[in-house]
Amino acid sequence: MQVSIYSRETVTKLLKSGFPEKVAVISFYDPPSANSDPPVDYSAKTDRVFMVAIHDIDLSVLPEFHFTYDSYFPEVDKLAEFIYEVKSDGLDIICQCEYGESRSSGCAAAILEHFCKNGISIFADYRYYPNQVIYHKVFDALEKLAAEK
Repeated sequence: MQVSIYSRETVTKLLKSGFPEKVAVISFYDPPSANSDPPVDYSAKTDRVFMVAIHDIDLSVLPEFHFTYDSYFPEVDKLAEFIYEVKSDGLDIICQCEYGESRSSGCAAAILEHFCKNGISIFADYRYYPNQVIYHKVFDALEKLAAEK
C-alpha cells in the first residue's frame, strides 16, 4: 500500500489529468464557514473517499475551539475502519488537506507507522509539519482496531 500526501491545489490538477487508479482518498478540509473552501469533489474519479471537516489545530489550542482531546476528531474510529477496508481491497491511499503539510501528513504518518513502522519518515521530511493531534488520534484508532481483530 502506497500512502501519498497532496495539497488541494495539487490534487485538483491531478483530477483534471493523471489521477491514479486503484486509490482511496482521505480528504481533510476546514469546517464550513464564510471563509472556507468547499471540499474537493472526487466523485468523477473514485467513490472511495473519507471526508473530514476538521480544524488544523494543536493540543494547546483545543479548548479555544471548545474541544478536548477526546472530543476532537470524533469520526476517527470510522476512519480507521475505512483505512483497513481500502488496504484489504488493495488500494493505495491519498491523504489530502488544504496545503498538504499538516493534517494530511499527520494522517499519512500514522498509517505508515501502524502498518510499516516508518511513520517517522514523514516527520523527518522538511516538506511536512504533521499535525500531532491528528497523528495520535489516527494511530491510536488503528492500534485499537487491530487489537480488536
